[in-house]
Amino acid sequence: MSTFKIVSDSSSDIREFSAAFSSVPLKIRTDEREFCDDDTLNLSEMLTYLEKYKGKSSSACPNTAEWLEAFEGYENIFCVTITSSLSGSYNSAYGAAKEYMEKYPERHVLVIDSLSTGPECALVIEKLGQLISEGKSFDEISAEIKEYQKHTHLIFALESMHNLANNGRVSPIVAKLAGVIGIRIVGKASDEGTLEIMNKSRGAKRMLEDIIDNMKKTGCGGKVRIHHCENPAVSEKLEALIKETFPETSVVISTVGGLCGFYAERGGILIGYES
Repeated sequence: MSTFKIVSDSSSDIREFSAAFSSVPLKIRTDEREFCDDDTLNLSEMLTYLEKYKGKSSSACPNTAEWLEAFEGYENIFCVTITSSLSGSYNSAYGAAKEYMEKYPERHVLVIDSLSTGPECALVIEKLGQLISEGKSFDEISAEIKEYQKHTHLIFALESMHNLANNGRVSPIVAKLAGVIGIRIVGKASDEGTLEIMNKSRGAKRMLEDIIDNMKKTGCGGKVRIHHCENPAVSEKLEALIKETFPETSVVISTVGGLCGFYAERGGILIGYES
């Protein structure tokens, strides 16, 4: 039997990983269509459809059976989910973990509420992979990953907050500000895993400056992961600014998956980083 595995829901934007890994897809739904956040998803098509769709849209978390399928065959499992304040994914995974350990008392599952999403989840997964490769025990890794989470952060910059408002995640008044031409909303994942608005930035240049200023407040060193929703040009400008401001950092740019694309919307940027 294989021993260690990392499992996450698709909010991490990771589909493949060096260690044993599975991504369990969330789903984006309207009254007319369902989009599964896996390798078959055409993100651009989904975004265009949602921009034109006039009704309600929502996300749906993996069910217990989907988590159990991802756990099967492994002794030690680390499961990373989107913040429990935005989704039922953590509760679903926790229920599956309890059922799995009741069935196999000698096995272990740690379900980790990331209190975040996207690139901050990706940092946690990368750290888990490192600790597993170092040959550490399940208990050692569990303790170290909890400590590591105290030193990871998420900042986001959004051009639209329509879907967040539509799902009751932010105030419609704040969402309308993001719809004003040239205004970007800069915020962060709070310590409680909620969305906290920090700046209403006018123009891309001001937005980038506000992101850097907020990164300075927490301190930034080590890894930085930028996940963007069809916005590579601004992501590359941000990468240059981060390297200039924090020379010790290692920056990697990638694209969002379906769940993060649904909430970030076209033009949105998510930054996960270590302090």
